[in-house]
Amino acid sequence: MKLVTFSPHASSPRLGVANKDERIVDLARAAQEMSLSPPCDLVDMVELIATSDAGLAFAKRAATHAGHHALGEIALHAPVMRPRKNIFCVGWNYLEHFEEGAASRKPDFELPSLPTFFTKAPTTANGPFDDVPYHTGVTQKLDWEVELAIIIGRQGTNIPANAAMEHIYGYTVANDVTGRDVQRQHGQQWFKGKSLDGSCPMGPWLVTPDEIDDPHNLALECKVNGVVKQQSSTRHMYFKIPQIIEQLSGGLTLQPGDIILTGTPPGVGHARKPPEFMQSGDIMETHVAGIGTLRNRIATADRR
Repeated sequence: MKLVTFSPHASSPRLGVANKDERIVDLARAAQEMSLSPPCDLVDMVELIATSDAGLAFAKRAATHAGHHALGEIALHAPVMRPRKNIFCVGWNYLEHFEEGAASRKPDFELPSLPTFFTKAPTTANGPFDDVPYHTGVTQKLDWEVELAIIIGRQGTNIPANAAMEHIYGYTVANDVTGRDVQRQHGQQWFKGKSLDGSCPMGPWLVTPDEIDDPHNLALECKVNGVVKQQSSTRHMYFKIPQIIEQLSGGLTLQPGDIILTGTPPGVGHARKPPEFMQSGDIMETHVAGIGTLRNRIATADRR
């Protein structure tokens, strides 16, 4: 299934599902029209995820409805529009990206033995077709990073790798937009440069695992103004998804609705020769095969 958070024109956000005709079924309306008992209020994806199998069964039943909206009639938001906590991220998870970044800092480097983790603030969450703010008074080096994102469905701590996939509710597309100069300014830690408002567009929907044959064999691509900047596949992940979940959940409880970005392949702007960065007006397209494509304009943020 493809689950969405969406708004009909001039209406508040609500939950939906894309049916087989790729029309959007309003879950709340479907519940009323089909005499179904909704598992939650159907306005927040995290609440639906927390209902586990009951929520999935309800959404699957509702997806048989004729549909209420064509895609062009609605605004799609990030599937998890309001993350409950920071978005987890994996750094350097494609060898070529690790090497291009390491080479720009020093000639000798070692391959990581464990995943590198960092986070993005919840306020980075952005829609699949919304403007990404260019905070010109804060950064002059805005970079792109296409990523496959995992959304956790079952709570767990110390999750073993062989049970990790059972904790996944679905997948979505994300771009870990980064202010590279800010990333380097604060003691070489990444959080601030990764956490500029609106710097994590996601979507266009949450795709449940039954629709993904192999999450480790999905083509990835990022374009800026129609020019391909990154092109790879999730098969090149250095740490696979079960390892990521096992390591991240060690002594740290993962909860329904938690988001994990799994890393980006080579081709980022700061490692190019000469370096390239996005400017206001640029169009960034982020694609993961089997899930969908984001299309975001870079727009100068209002200064207050």
